[in-house]
Amino acid sequence: MKKIALCLLTLSIIMSCKEEDQQQAVKRDIVVDYPDTKKADTVTNYFGTVVKDPYRWLEDDKSAETEAWVKAENKATHSYLDNIPYRKALKQRLEKLWNYEKIGAPFKEGEYTYFYKNDGLQNQYVIYRYKTGEDPSTATVFLDPNTFKEDGTISLGGTSFSKNGSVLAYAISEGGSDWRKILVMDIESKKIVEDTLVDIKFSGMSWYKNEGFYYSSYDKPKGSELSAKTDQHKVYYHKLGTPQKEDQLIFGGKASEKHRYIYGSVTEDDRYLIISPRVSTSGNKLYIKDLTQPNSKLVEIIGNTDNDTYVLVNEGSKLFLVTNLNAPNKKIVTVDASNPTPENWVDFIPETKNVLSPSTAGGYFFTEYMVDAVSKVMQYDYDGKLVREVKLPGVGSAAGFGAKKDEKELYYSFTNYVTPGSIYKYDIENGTSELFRKPDIDFNPENYESKQVFYASKDGTKVPMIITHKKGLELNGKNPTILYGYGGFNVSLTPSFSIANAVWMEQGGIYAVPNLRGGGEYGKAWHDAGTQLKKQNVFDDFIAAAEYLIDQKYTSSDFLAIRGGSNGGLLVGATMTQRPDLMKVALPAVGVLDMLRYHTFTAGAGWAYDYGTAEDSKEMFDYLMGYSPVHNVKEGVEYPATMVTTGDHDDRVVPAHSFKFAAQLQDKQTGSNPTLIRIETDAGHGAGTPVSKTIEQYADIYGFTLFNMGFDVLPTEIEDFKD
Repeated sequence: MKKIALCLLTLSIIMSCKEEDQQQAVKRDIVVDYPDTKKADTVTNYFGTVVKDPYRWLEDDKSAETEAWVKAENKATHSYLDNIPYRKALKQRLEKLWNYEKIGAPFKEGEYTYFYKNDGLQNQYVIYRYKTGEDPSTATVFLDPNTFKEDGTISLGGTSFSKNGSVLAYAISEGGSDWRKILVMDIESKKIVEDTLVDIKFSGMSWYKNEGFYYSSYDKPKGSELSAKTDQHKVYYHKLGTPQKEDQLIFGGKASEKHRYIYGSVTEDDRYLIISPRVSTSGNKLYIKDLTQPNSKLVEIIGNTDNDTYVLVNEGSKLFLVTNLNAPNKKIVTVDASNPTPENWVDFIPETKNVLSPSTAGGYFFTEYMVDAVSKVMQYDYDGKLVREVKLPGVGSAAGFGAKKDEKELYYSFTNYVTPGSIYKYDIENGTSELFRKPDIDFNPENYESKQVFYASKDGTKVPMIITHKKGLELNGKNPTILYGYGGFNVSLTPSFSIANAVWMEQGGIYAVPNLRGGGEYGKAWHDAGTQLKKQNVFDDFIAAAEYLIDQKYTSSDFLAIRGGSNGGLLVGATMTQRPDLMKVALPAVGVLDMLRYHTFTAGAGWAYDYGTAEDSKEMFDYLMGYSPVHNVKEGVEYPATMVTTGDHDDRVVPAHSFKFAAQLQDKQTGSNPTLIRIETDAGHGAGTPVSKTIEQYADIYGFTLFNMGFDVLPTEIEDFKD
């Protein structure tokens, strides 16, 4: 085993007897036993350049060697974490703050009103119901995923009720995997009424009347189900009472055209089936089928993947489409289903300077706009006339403006970085909101502040960032700070409350979130500015955010941690290898870290719109090679204290990315900063992770971060955490 003694000389703050604080130098020696990770002579030739890949053997998730390596790494990591004196206190505080009742917005299906509820520390949310019109206090448990498995590692992966609400199809995920099983339940008896559907992935469940539903899946891959490539998505129709082997293939499966993601959905009136095939995560084709006509054919609306377009709703044969075709910030158009191609589209709600995210409820359109990543919502009628701007409770993120066409009210949520998510009931006709449910949580938003700033990136681009912390914070450059980012796939980071972030801020921590290029905050142009040969813009934006925080004395390099997950894990990996001097701690989670091979695993080839692939061209290979974290760990460099996190069942971004990056860091790290990897068992990319595991993860992450920033006790009084 490779042993490295980490001698960290720090200042420990100790309270003296009623007098003044004293500072005492404390030496801490921790020996980390890293596994001796073997190197193999694996190479690949890219356009004449030979690239070594010594840890490719770690890609085999079924091998005993990989299993032994994972166990050895986890042992080394936990032996280090066990030496952090306040990790237990952090866990206790997380548990205490997490332990409050959380209730989702109610929704109606058939004769019942349903809602999700978590008593506090339950691993999974429970579905309750009551007869619509009766007292909500009569609600009883309808479906409890905590009974699926004792440790909570089988989670609910989606639900869909038949049109009359008499039958429920629900998906389950085992160990955090994206692969699903679908069960069908009679809602009165709560009995499973037919065989379980298996091998389903990246799928919704869209009912046609009460007869059956459409779903999507891949053929089961050869080799490992968790890592083998899947690139032929298909849409099937399952008729109730028939075996899965008789399910009708609706779309997909042609060898001549690969669609990596295909979704099928039925309009609310059961008139049309909408098929949306995608080659990558951006851009889709679009087809429509008239279900009222026997043996009708699929009609093409969009035959290429140059834009993103979908059917929002229909009124008879009149379709309302949302599109970014010639409208980077999106608009709504109308067209008749009999002749639905773009030359016949008519603008209904035109594009604005802000990004549009529309929904429908009660016979109206609700258009949510992102204004510098903050929500603004407008209500329109079916003639396209503006009815009103919806008055929101404050500045933050609003969501949930959707309901069936005959509903008179809807429920929406509102949150920001200092406001726990609350639910409001909205009267659709008169436009009034009333607070429906506010969480009773041991957190006072009045003690915190959240403000938006704009800073200049390397090329002068103005980038927004929201900085949140305790009021009265002294800008002395010594505040522990987490800089969190994503910057990809058209994903927008809008303000939302997090229990974990609240605990961080209680410690005097700063939580800063920039809206990097590659995201969707400013539409397609903003997204495209952070893709493929422009991906470096994303890293430059993140680096500039860190430099802003340091220049303004919010923090300094000794007290800065960078964090991100998935594409955000790539962001952290690229930033720490390009600027290892900039931060004290790096926390890449479930990251895309091997940019030369990401497209060879599961559905990774579908990410090429954002990344390009090493096989596209020599120019693209050179560009990817220039920032790929696995390939840019250098000898003789002192990297920040790093804890890579991943899950052994992550079949979206396979854990081999994290394995190989951690192995490179451990082999080449200079100096005493630890380079650890924490591999969660029976966990995937994040969705469905049990609350107990999530709390343990955050206690480890925050403990590791503060410890490596030099704190021997928590920044706040430990006494505050005692019951």
